[in-house]
Amino acid sequence: MTTETPGLDPEDRKIVTLARSARARNGVPEGAAVRDETGRTYVAGTVALDSLKLSALRTAVAMAVASGAKSLEAAAVVTDAESVSEEDRAAVRDLGGPGTPVLFAAPDGTLRDIVRTG
Repeated sequence: MTTETPGLDPEDRKIVTLARSARARNGVPEGAAVRDETGRTYVAGTVALDSLKLSALRTAVAMAVASGAKSLEAAAVVTDAESVSEEDRAAVRDLGGPGTPVLFAAPDGTLRDIVRTG
C-alpha cells in the first residue's frame, strides 16, 4: 500500500498511510490518524452505530484524549468527502490548537490539501 504524498515529512506520510489503512481494513467511509505531542499515533475509522455516530477524525481525537494526550502535532483523514468538516476541524483545534495541520487525502492516499484548524 503506497501513499502518494511526495514532499511530505516522513512522520506526516506515516499518519496518512495509517489513516488509509484503517479505512481499507475496516471498510468504513473514512480513516483518520492523529499524532500527539510525544509522537504517539492514534488511528480510527468512522463509527456508525444506531446510538453513536462519529467521524474517523473525531474518533481518533477522542482516542488521543482518552489515552492522555495533551496536544496534537498533526492529523490526517482519508475520505471521499469534498472537504474536512467544521466539526472535525474543531475537534483537532480543541486539542491541538488553531495551527494544527489536517492532512486531507483521497482514498488512494493522494494529498488533496493541508487544512489549518484555526
